[in-house]
Amino acid sequence: MSFHLERVSWMPSPPLAPDDGPIDRDHLGRMTLGDASLEREVLAMFAGQSAGLVGALSNLPADAAALAHTLKGSARAIGAFRVADAAETLETALRHDADASAITSQALAVLNESVADVRNEIDVILRRS
Repeated sequence: MSFHLERVSWMPSPPLAPDDGPIDRDHLGRMTLGDASLEREVLAMFAGQSAGLVGALSNLPADAAALAHTLKGSARAIGAFRVADAAETLETALRHDADASAITSQALAVLNESVADVRNEIDVILRRS
């Protein structure tokens, strides 16, 4: 008996991790040990730091790869995994193909959008507190 892939009725698979928004709140809760005050403090710090880093990255300074690396780590710490992935993509492009301006430009655009989404989410969270 042979198996014919074209006859298989495929179903989309669920994501490996739930996509609950720009910030993984469960991860953030684990990182802050469930301390709501610490959570607010960390989110406020990330909002300010990410704005400064994205602003600096827009000019692509000589240390842009290091700045992207810093943003990647900070984003992972609060559960902003889309920001971390976008920062990692930019960091990789800068470290391995510094002349790829199209890739860098696209990576910056994705990073800017993901940081804006996270900052908007942080504003909502901080206003509720």
